Amino acid sequence: MNMIVAVDRNWAIGKNNDLLVSIPSDKKFFRTVTTGKVVVMGRKTLESFPGGLPLKNRTNIVLTRDSAYKVKDAIVCHSVEETLKLLEQYDSQDVYVIGGDSIYHQFLPYCSLVHVTKIDHAYEADTWFPNLDEMPEWKITADSDEQTYFDLEYRFLKYEKI
Repeated sequence: MNMIVAVDRNWAIGKNNDLLVSIPSDKKFFRTVTTGKVVVMGRKTLESFPGGLPLKNRTNIVLTRDSAYKVKDAIVCHSVEETLKLLEQYDSQDVYVIGGDSIYHQFLPYCSLVHVTKIDHAYEADTWFPNLDEMPEWKITADSDEQTYFDLEYRFLKYEKI
């Protein structure tokens, strides 16, 4: 199983149920990597999308504790265990956990690869991704050249569990 995330230099990922910054090449990378795949997210992440609608051309799985929650064109699960059982029917290489904070924390132990867009800036934030640089089992196995978007510098990193 995989994850994909954009983080700032402090591993922050969001504030007020929104991304810290929108970088067109990061959005394009996300689209390229996840199109045709299975995406796993929490309810608040889904509701942060335009119109609160599932992502097109992907199998959307939404995790929520709300047993009455329903959403068109998505599969709703109510626990990590239920989600993991459902995911058994898919190739784990095709599964991407896409947020938010608590979903990342709950599913990280089941993942072997994380695509990280690391932005060299510190934002005011209220949600964070686990700091993979502090976890000895995670190593950077791919690193892009530095990219820029206006005055922001960022790079695309691939972390793999060893």
